Amino acid sequence: MEITTGRVRRMALALALGGATALTCDAVLAGLPHRDHDSPSPGPSAAASGPAQAPAQAPAPAPAPAPGAPGIGDPLMPLDGNGGYTVRRYALDFDWQAPGTPFEAGATVSATATQALSRFDLDFAGNTLHKVTVDGTPATAVRDGDELVVTPARPIPRGRAFAVRVTYTADPTQRRRRGDAIREYGWVPTADGTLLYAQPDGAKLVFPVDDHPSLRAPVTFRITTPAGLRAVANGRLVERAPRPGGRVRWTYDSEEPLAAQLIQVAIGKFTVLDSTGPRGLPVRDVVPDGLVADTAAARALTADHLAWLEERLGPYPFRRYGVLVGDTDLPVALETQSLSVVPKDDLLGDRVDAERNLVHELTHHWTGDSVAIRRWSDLWLSEGHARYYERLYSDEHGGVRMEDAMRDAYEQHDQWRHDDGAPAEPTEPTLFKVMRYDGSALVLYALRQKVGDETFDRIERTWVTRYRGRAAGTKDFVALASRVAGEDLTPFLTAWLYGPDTPPMPGHPDWRVDPVED
Repeated sequence: MEITTGRVRRMALALALGGATALTCDAVLAGLPHRDHDSPSPGPSAAASGPAQAPAQAPAPAPAPAPGAPGIGDPLMPLDGNGGYTVRRYALDFDWQAPGTPFEAGATVSATATQALSRFDLDFAGNTLHKVTVDGTPATAVRDGDELVVTPARPIPRGRAFAVRVTYTADPTQRRRRGDAIREYGWVPTADGTLLYAQPDGAKLVFPVDDHPSLRAPVTFRITTPAGLRAVANGRLVERAPRPGGRVRWTYDSEEPLAAQLIQVAIGKFTVLDSTGPRGLPVRDVVPDGLVADTAAARALTADHLAWLEERLGPYPFRRYGVLVGDTDLPVALETQSLSVVPKDDLLGDRVDAERNLVHELTHHWTGDSVAIRRWSDLWLSEGHARYYERLYSDEHGGVRMEDAMRDAYEQHDQWRHDDGAPAEPTEPTLFKVMRYDGSALVLYALRQKVGDETFDRIERTWVTRYRGRAAGTKDFVALASRVAGEDLTPFLTAWLYGPDTPPMPGHPDWRVDPVED
């Protein structure tokens, strides 16, 4: 039968990941570069061991250049991310025109080769490709589904820094749909501009990228807009410069490395409101002009939310924070790093509900943004923590009691396991189902019941401190919790995270799980 190029490359990836390769899936997902096996240490010198001297061995030849893998092998999304290099920085140039209108764009990806590369991939979907260069020299570029396969004019040696420049016409109408809480993601239109909702893998609709939540790099944004519009992005505004025709170029620096799913670019008629949080932390809210007054009360709570979370998780892990109010029909909020996007409807209704959403996205900056997940099946660590602290805050500020919310989740937990998989065993379509939210918060609640309040709090603070700025996974959490608690929690947490049935809840022998319905 006929096998397309894309199928050949995917089959090769599957064979490489499933066979006896020198690089394991876990090593790739941990962001570890491939290292050749060390040569045996030489024996004693001739002077020390006698007159006989072994002939000097010629150094092993360098590995021949080979293609970088088209994905890092995440079991749920195996083509997310790319092999053979590490990104050091992205620089994005957007010449924005008008809502729903294609515009000229460019991306420079500065990277370092972790193997000798004959070719490599970038995650890049849609958009009209113009030109690709590597270190200023034209390169061959071929699309293969959501992969952009780049063959440089000359192979890139292992350890060499290189820069890929991709110019293209961006399509700000590109969106994709999911059947879980995310629903629609990618470019999100607004009345006078746009914003981004890249989670889980929508960044490739925006720019060529190494798109996996465990992979992070700093970003420079240069966004040109018509007069009367403002561009905002993650991090700090570096420059606002006039351009011909009354246009304005806005330059931002992300200040910290960030995962592609957490990137934010928003354009519109915005008011930017600056304030401070605990310890003088800069707080920047970005609000559509017509929503400033109506959202003021909810936004004014950010400093209190920061202080409350810092009491439990330690200092906020980034250089600034703020809320971007989305004047859209966006179904859910998103923890875009340093500037969480929150739909206007979340802020215009009941205060208790507004605070739940605000605290949820802010919590992610400790667990999800700062401590990134190692693979997609670790999403429970991100969403479960955000839902846990959201529920805890709400309990203390007029919302549903934590115990009542957790008992309700316990009753439904077997049904969620049946429908959506155990907390740490999602499938790709069930990633953002309720099990990863209330179902995963229940795991943390059970852990607290098991080890006690004081030990649980130490586990949490140690978790976000030990892995700050790094990716970590379920095995890391179980091991850390066991060390802090002074007991092996592996059997306990394994049953909660992977078992087919919901375990008994410590301290609540009267809690019962509802029967499962097909």
